[in-house]
Amino acid sequence: MRITSWNMLHGMEIPPNPAGPSSAALRSAIAQLDCEVIAVQEVDYNLPRSGGSNQIEEIAAANNAAHWAFAPSIIGTPGESWRKLKAGEDRIVSNKAPSDLAGSYGVAIASQIPVVSWHRLDLGNSPVGMPLIVPTESETSSKAKLRAIYVHDEPRLALGATLANGWTIFNTHLSFVPGVNLRQLSKLKNWAIQVAKETDTKPMILGDLNLPKNIPAVGGKWSSLISKNTYPSWGAKIQFDYILIPSEVKISSTDLGTAATGMSDHLPLRAEVN
Repeated sequence: MRITSWNMLHGMEIPPNPAGPSSAALRSAIAQLDCEVIAVQEVDYNLPRSGGSNQIEEIAAANNAAHWAFAPSIIGTPGESWRKLKAGEDRIVSNKAPSDLAGSYGVAIASQIPVVSWHRLDLGNSPVGMPLIVPTESETSSKAKLRAIYVHDEPRLALGATLANGWTIFNTHLSFVPGVNLRQLSKLKNWAIQVAKETDTKPMILGDLNLPKNIPAVGGKWSSLISKNTYPSWGAKIQFDYILIPSEVKISSTDLGTAATGMSDHLPLRAEVN
């Protein structure tokens, strides 16, 4: 199974395109990744800033993936105007469950391998935000410039896909607030083990964990398949993105390398798992 984890920054090109995210650029980026399963974070669904598109549906079409799902973390645009989901609003939108969900933002999975079932776990958010360094949307020079802004932490979640090949893939984007992300990861690991037992599958956690220095694998119960810096994409010095499996799950894996997609401040992390 060839698998990719990528914080795609809602399809923002680097340096940013003044016209905004481009569907054509996104399709081109996906074509480079050559994967059977892709787990993406910071995905837009029907938001004006990305042309009102369903980005994971576009990704699935570009990758010939018949199965996809999107899990919203918020309604609205992060860093601008947003709210938490209300009771009754769809928690998972998929190719088999069309939705009239309002413009939203979250995580998603697209798979060429048939998906048996989808799962969602809400992880909460930090009550306080932090200053973050982000690329400027309007920058048009050859190198992306950065700026510091205070960001309120949005609700976090994990989306799981039980695949027909015996794996359950869990995709997440954890809080950037230290300590909060560690608690979220611990909760996610326990849930992943539980779902794997219930579905008789092997669990794998992918995503932007906002934790450096292989911290997600500290303690020995989970192993990181790839040790590679992924942030920032134009000169990666930190690993925030991971592919994790329980240490007792014995497999062989190959690092397929990152890809210079020209998009996002994170590099995609790619592996082949046998």
